[in-house]
Amino acid sequence: MNRTEITRNDFERYLNQLLKPELIKDFCPNGLQIQGNETITKVITGVTATQALIDRAIEEKADAIVVHHGYFWKNESYVIRGMKHKRIKALLDNNISLFAYHLPLDIHPELGNNAQLAKLLDINVTGPLELENSLSVAIQGEFSTVISATLLAERINQQLNRECLHISPPSNKPIKTIAWCSGGGQNYIELAAEQGIDAFLSGEISEQTTHVAREMDIHFFAAGHHATERYGAKALGEHLKEKLSLDVSFIDIDNPV
Repeated sequence: MNRTEITRNDFERYLNQLLKPELIKDFCPNGLQIQGNETITKVITGVTATQALIDRAIEEKADAIVVHHGYFWKNESYVIRGMKHKRIKALLDNNISLFAYHLPLDIHPELGNNAQLAKLLDINVTGPLELENSLSVAIQGEFSTVISATLLAERINQQLNRECLHISPPSNKPIKTIAWCSGGGQNYIELAAEQGIDAFLSGEISEQTTHVAREMDIHFFAAGHHATERYGAKALGEHLKEKLSLDVSFIDIDNPV
């Protein structure tokens, strides 16, 4: 069976043109992080470049892995030993390239984590939460009709396949407007509250988030870091399969966080 292939350099060039990592300051390098085969026919996409995902890529005889969470984060040790050594050695031994796109995959207007959450939850995007920043990691939108917090929580639970945490303000007001940021974006809640937005959704919650929600009269929903960032990698893989005719599979490694 003939399989479509692309050079590694052309694949990276396509991803960079699509996701435009040069436009945003990030906490890690975006693009090719570990170099593998010169040609690519089989691609695995996932949320995080864990050992479990690498092992699945080896089983699938993949040439490349594309993830949201890769390696070499700021303030991370430069030493390659232990878990990091095992992961990188497995990639090198099997000639598998690792591509990672962090914030660029959060903010992409069609394939990004935030855009995908909007589709899943039937939210109409109205613009960036940071009003003067077109590349804002957090965005805002509204529902076509007013929705109760209970119904929104049920929708989140069903669509993301996990039980969200809901912090309700004393008013328990109905929800028309909402802002959100996938992953660890809970600190944007104050900015949303200052703009009079009814609810804020993120992946994680911090101790102070509860107090902000209660004292600034805004609903807060924490739906899980992994769960809120599962859909960007999946959508990106589907795009690559359609546009480049590559063999692409999304593998979801379970993570309750």
